[in-house]
Amino acid sequence: MNLHNLTPAKGSVKREKRIARGQGSGHGGTSTRGHKGAKSRSGYKTKIGFEGGQMPLQRRVPKFGFKNINRVEYKAINLDILEYLASVKGITEITPEVFKENGLLSNNELVKVLGRGELKAKITVSANGFSSTAVAAIEALGGTCSKI
Repeated sequence: MNLHNLTPAKGSVKREKRIARGQGSGHGGTSTRGHKGAKSRSGYKTKIGFEGGQMPLQRRVPKFGFKNINRVEYKAINLDILEYLASVKGITEITPEVFKENGLLSNNELVKVLGRGELKAKITVSANGFSSTAVAAIEALGGTCSKI
């Protein structure tokens, strides 16, 4: 076997369709586009979501709901997490920076302390928001809550 007698595998190379080059090419006349209709015309392009005249999905499905552009989203931190930080880590003054250091918060998130769980240590907490049950639980032990 030499380079001059190498050939592609049988059936792997197909002839180019010479479209619109006369009847002798076998693809003259309608140029493989069929007869009439939008798809046979030049410049044909369907609209996005066009379903052949059937009512499109985006018009069949009703719109509903409301997206409040002024909504403030908080990251919820419960009392059981504060208890963990106080007892295991030995932290008495808890700020958003402490949450970031311990992987509970990302950079631009706001913190709201909620009242799930039980608190046993006296701590001072500063956060963006507090629930009334969380404030009651923290202050019952002599701790303080300060809003940022």
